[in-house]
Amino acid sequence: MLYPYRFRQLADDHPEALAAILCALFLALGWLALQWQWLGLALLSLPIAYGVGGYESAREGLTTLFQERELDVDLLMIVAALGAAGLGLWRKEYFLIVDGAVLILIFAISGALESYAMQRTERSIRSLMSLTPDTARVWRSEREEQVVIDQLNIGDVILVKPGELIPTDGVILDGYSTINQAAITGESIPVDRTIGEAVFGGTLNGNGALKLKVHQPPESSLIQRVIRLVEQAQTEKPASQQFIERFERGYAKVIVLVGVLLALLPPILWNWDWETTIYRALIFLVVASPCALMAAIMPTLLSGIANGAKQGILFKNGAQLELIGQVRAIALDKTGTLTTGQPAVCQVIPAMGHTKTEVLQIAAALESHSEHPIGQAIVAAAPDWQEHVPSLQNIQAYPGQGITGYLNDQAVVVGQIAFVQSLDFKWNMDLQAQATTLQQAGKTVIWVAQAQQILGVIAIADQVRSDAARAIGRLKKLGIEHLILLTGDNQETAKSVADEVGITEVYAELLPEEKLQKIQQLQQRYGSVAMVGDGINDAPALAQATVGIAMGIAGSDVALETADIVLMNDRLEKITAAVKLGRRSQAIVKQNIVFALSFIVLLLIANFAGNITLPLGVIGHEGSTVLVTLSGLRLLRT
Repeated sequence: MLYPYRFRQLADDHPEALAAILCALFLALGWLALQWQWLGLALLSLPIAYGVGGYESAREGLTTLFQERELDVDLLMIVAALGAAGLGLWRKEYFLIVDGAVLILIFAISGALESYAMQRTERSIRSLMSLTPDTARVWRSEREEQVVIDQLNIGDVILVKPGELIPTDGVILDGYSTINQAAITGESIPVDRTIGEAVFGGTLNGNGALKLKVHQPPESSLIQRVIRLVEQAQTEKPASQQFIERFERGYAKVIVLVGVLLALLPPILWNWDWETTIYRALIFLVVASPCALMAAIMPTLLSGIANGAKQGILFKNGAQLELIGQVRAIALDKTGTLTTGQPAVCQVIPAMGHTKTEVLQIAAALESHSEHPIGQAIVAAAPDWQEHVPSLQNIQAYPGQGITGYLNDQAVVVGQIAFVQSLDFKWNMDLQAQATTLQQAGKTVIWVAQAQQILGVIAIADQVRSDAARAIGRLKKLGIEHLILLTGDNQETAKSVADEVGITEVYAELLPEEKLQKIQQLQQRYGSVAMVGDGINDAPALAQATVGIAMGIAGSDVALETADIVLMNDRLEKITAAVKLGRRSQAIVKQNIVFALSFIVLLLIANFAGNITLPLGVIGHEGSTVLVTLSGLRLLRT
């Protein structure tokens, strides 16, 4: 029962793929039957291959013909395939029927790949929608009610418990918490939010309960705007795609028109017999069919995709393999892309008479009682603090400010500068100057004090990836001169990271829609622009960019679904490998197209001169297809 279930599932989820598989099976069966001279079986299986594999192309071609009054390559393929089949039956050269079935199979495979790409797009939208819960807890008439998000009204009061996703944008009426909003703004460190401050839907509440007031309709929330932007960016066709569609229809018109003229004019103008005329017209349809042109592109791109997969680079479709080789500028997100996305202690500056170890251990002893991400980073930096610091008493946390306690009857404080200053500790101006420098470099500075004395300061920052500077350098050597940093983080932090990795163009404090607008501006300036990101806030920009590149390990589900290329091992240097692979694929495709067109022209001249028979035309046509296919397989070599 397992196999019928899988068959039904394939038919439901991927009907185009099932059609291509069945077409290939019946084609193979028909070919074998002809080899073994089982004509009845061949004439049964080959028409089935035609029908199964060509149904969708015939339907689309006829729909385009009758509704849009246009001819396209789908209809041309059907005409050429049926012409080959009819001629094969007429002259009893049955292997011509196989040639037509091969042509149909190629188009069926192309349709299956296109359908798969569309399904990935739809899944990315569904992933975005899952970022907000379906219902919210609303406080009405002195009691809690579960209300569908779409039914929320401006002025409603929402209850959000610790660890829950915030359902929609709102303003805090009561409570305090740390909000992880990296998915929306790109900030790597959770931010403190309290009464009167706004929070975004789709962000993650920390350890405090909140009451929020809805201040705008749910459909106007930031996360819903992100969803709409992704939908819009993914449905817009690039100019190159529009050109290809116009070229296909123009090509089909010319071939059909010439085929009709070849079938009608010679008997009228030059008294050719109808059998010779129809024979030459059918040869023309066979040799002029776009099989070689298609083989010039698709096998190359599929080989490149396979090559990329071996290197940990996932290309979602062949078009992006070509486009990545054309990019003139690359924009990169900061948090989770150029950095690890995890706050860590990067520097400890002790006051005179104290040591770094002492400062870290005392701070860790206090912060071990805190759930704040900064506190957890300090504890992680001093794993042996329990062996050196006795138990603390009377520990008290001050949300958004710091934490206090007593060690050996002496007050101990860890917190922000204003909080420590308010407790009348003896101040250290030298440390304050150094702390100011650290803050200007985009680092979060925590002060540590004991017994009315400042012990030192601890700098916290998101760590830059070890391979980031090397990867940026390689991209510059490759000729990518325009490297841009786009981030939702503050200007100081963004500038610090950019300086460290070698990027000079920086745009900070950007919301998702502003990132998308910046990508559009860059596209107007440079043409082809790639975007590298990992978060939900990057999704609209990834969708809008000529090529979207996502980090495979650190990336969110939405970023992975939206992007065109995924770096499976999060190694930034693989961007260079992807660009090289794209450029090489472009070169091979151009070589193949020139060869395929040249061979088609050669066969057409031979046909018009009357020096070619149908079998030779088929051999030439299929031979050129095989040669360009083998040429495309060169890209399999790493």
